[in-house]
Amino acid sequence: MTPADLAALLRTVTVTVVRDRGLDDAAVPESVVVERPRHADHGDYATNIALRLGKKLGVAPRDLAGWLADAFAATDGIAKAEVAGPGFVNIWLAAAAQNSVVASVLDSAAGYGRGDDLAGRRINLEFVSANPTGPIHLGGTRWAAVGDALGRVLAARGAAVTREYYFNDHGTQIDRFARSLEASARGEATPEDGYAGDYIAEIAAHVLAQVPDVLDQPDAQRLETFRSVGVESMFDHIKTSLHDFGTDFDVYTHENKMFTSGLVDECIGELKANGNLYEADGAWWLRSSDFGDDKDRVVIKSDGDAAYIAGDIAYYKDKRNRGFDLCIYMLGADHHGYISRLKAAAAALGDDPASVEVLIGQMVNLVRDGTPVRMSKRAGTVITLDDLVDAVGTDAARYALIRSSVDVNIDIDLDLLRKQSNDNPVYYVQYAHARLSALSRNAADLGLTMSTSHLDLLDDPAEGDLIRTIGDFDEVVASAAELREPHRICRYLESLAGAYHRFYARCRVLPQGDEPAADIHAARLALCDATRQVIANGLDLVGVSAPERM
Repeated sequence: MTPADLAALLRTVTVTVVRDRGLDDAAVPESVVVERPRHADHGDYATNIALRLGKKLGVAPRDLAGWLADAFAATDGIAKAEVAGPGFVNIWLAAAAQNSVVASVLDSAAGYGRGDDLAGRRINLEFVSANPTGPIHLGGTRWAAVGDALGRVLAARGAAVTREYYFNDHGTQIDRFARSLEASARGEATPEDGYAGDYIAEIAAHVLAQVPDVLDQPDAQRLETFRSVGVESMFDHIKTSLHDFGTDFDVYTHENKMFTSGLVDECIGELKANGNLYEADGAWWLRSSDFGDDKDRVVIKSDGDAAYIAGDIAYYKDKRNRGFDLCIYMLGADHHGYISRLKAAAAALGDDPASVEVLIGQMVNLVRDGTPVRMSKRAGTVITLDDLVDAVGTDAARYALIRSSVDVNIDIDLDLLRKQSNDNPVYYVQYAHARLSALSRNAADLGLTMSTSHLDLLDDPAEGDLIRTIGDFDEVVASAAELREPHRICRYLESLAGAYHRFYARCRVLPQGDEPAADIHAARLALCDATRQVIANGLDLVGVSAPERM
């Protein structure tokens, strides 16, 4: 019985108790909270349903908790229930009900943790979207890891997810990039507002190889050649780096397309027609303050050029035209203002602003030998995705970037991530999987197989703790999807690895010496196989490998 199963059971029993007492069963909430107590002697699970419901029914919560505890204890699958404190109910599961989780995991295999709570949702998930003027820096690398993991988690709960990269190929930064390439090709110093680093020289050499006479072309044509060939080369590098990092996209949308397709003009016309775009001081302004923004925004500047937000509005409209009912934007730490303006743009176009969600990622710092690492050999001024992978490998880099909430700045200790010790979180989790895989191989060598026929024998406290931790996985994945927090998967995996290591230290899984194989060994092997499956499923959701040997 998983926590979700128990919550559903408790709700059914609560409705019956309330109805039988002549009270309004409509007051019973749709979901019942079930939690693991901090202390094992307080039960396997606890619920606060009596505290939530008592006031609504006009009943003292502790009295209601007593009625519920009696009813819970008489229900199949529950061994005991007791009132605690002002109205909590502590619950002990019957062994058969608790241990059935093991069989459920083994039956579901790779499907355990997947659900359909987001079925029918079409989600556009836009992340990274770094300018094609340089390699992916650490902030973009964090989004490459977190965004990919979030896409996996949302899809695991039934959503149709499209991973999208917005290719910023329109604007002054592209002109500066092209001028920087030309300066490098001529052997000249980097322009004052240009881009520097070894990669600029590499791309400039690539342009010369592709178009040998580029420096002899007329000014406008020459700059366009460096722009088009250079941007394509840079973006090829970005795509390769992301792919090698385990992050791929379904769609690459070009910002320039918003303008060349006429969609920007179409949106401006629509906003003028519905009165949400007005003219003042020679410019056209969005009435974004009417929709929760802190001020109105210029969409068409007084010189007639489109402001950056014009492309953003058209891009949102493009996503909605493609049938997405939820557009998630994953943006950098300096983009807080985009939350209100994007929601305002959606509302101004007549959409529900809830169709827009903006996640803001905070900064990443690298530390080696206790000292911040600030320079990249290739990019010159920033640490890149490639630098991080070169230093610690893809698995460690992804896991370290995903395991913390994006709301906080993180320091990544390069020395720690290279350690093969329990202090290294990714090693700790992967080692648990490898240890379980070795155990399975050793059992096969002994001719032993797991069996779910005697799971009732799993009555040691360490076994119970491991089983209940396994049972938490479905709820953890559902919560990670609902809250857009894939770091919950990592923290759960570390908790599961800890529960397994404690179990292994206390409970002998394989017979030793001349000891004959017994039913308890087969049952513990089943528990170990279930644990291995859940760790593998969790690591897959964050895009990290589950090694069988380490």
